[in-house]
Amino acid sequence: MKILAVESSCDETAVAVVEDGRKILADEIFSQVALHEIYGGVVPEIAARSHLEVITLLADRALEKAGIGRKDIDAVACTYAPGLIGAVLVGVNFAKSAALALGVPLIPVHHIRGHIAANYLAFPELEPPFLCLAISGGNTMLVDVRGYTDMAVLGRTRDDAAGECFDKSARVLGLGYPGGKPIDDLSKRGDDRAYDLPRPWVNDGNPYDMSFSGLKTAVVNLAHHAQQTGQELDKPGLAASLCRAVSESLVGRTMAAAEQLGYDKVAVAGGVAANSRVRADFEAACRKAGKKLFVPPLRLCGDNGAMIGAQGYYEYLAGHTAGSDLNAYATMEL
Repeated sequence: MKILAVESSCDETAVAVVEDGRKILADEIFSQVALHEIYGGVVPEIAARSHLEVITLLADRALEKAGIGRKDIDAVACTYAPGLIGAVLVGVNFAKSAALALGVPLIPVHHIRGHIAANYLAFPELEPPFLCLAISGGNTMLVDVRGYTDMAVLGRTRDDAAGECFDKSARVLGLGYPGGKPIDDLSKRGDDRAYDLPRPWVNDGNPYDMSFSGLKTAVVNLAHHAQQTGQELDKPGLAASLCRAVSESLVGRTMAAAEQLGYDKVAVAGGVAANSRVRADFEAACRKAGKKLFVPPLRLCGDNGAMIGAQGYYEYLAGHTAGSDLNAYATMEL
């Protein structure tokens, strides 16, 4: 089954062709980083307009690279939630039009389910059940993946996502947007014990819930204090200390949840899964605990169409299709 998949939830326009949920035939991505970096973050209106300008071209290019024609498409999948509402609407309306014109099923896909499914593309042997930590600029949650379409959230951030913590810390350090990679690169030159940063802990019920607002604020205050007092700020050390703090907050909870559930498979997904400290710490923790770790290659950590096509295949098998009344949503539970 060949699925044309569309992702437009934030600042990447992506169209892919995926076969049977596991094989990427084409994966075209247009990044809007250059459009937003001068503003220090994503401007929703600019993002939506850019999606409109390139989505048809990307779809044609994806079909060409896959070596197939429009008649060979069996279904169209798209991200319909969550995300920037104007941006998501572009992808949803394109997908609805394409499905109608081709006379094929339309498959709505939750964005975070797509990130989790990126692991199916990288690891053909991976099957549920397993535990997955989904970490990105807008979301951080621990997910019990009981089946391909049966998932339960065990814990989530109460405030900022881990990726947002990196982005805002990078901004105050003058590293630009997006901040994940610059922070990661800078941290490799620093001492991860240079600064004693807090490990925010939510202790009012759920041990798997997280918080990153206090950590972000601590970094911002350190940077502002150094600037106001004329002290030299050890930026590599602060970046390394930040990566360590984020990683320790994520890894500890994830491994504890895997033990509680009795799972021997742990997956990580989303943009922050590209962070080298996070990847290394998970590898060490899973090796020590005797668990199998699944982390996608870097190209599948960020937003992409292939992950939507992968999850779309399993949504289709479960009978989760939609009609021309499908709407886009800025927020939606997993």
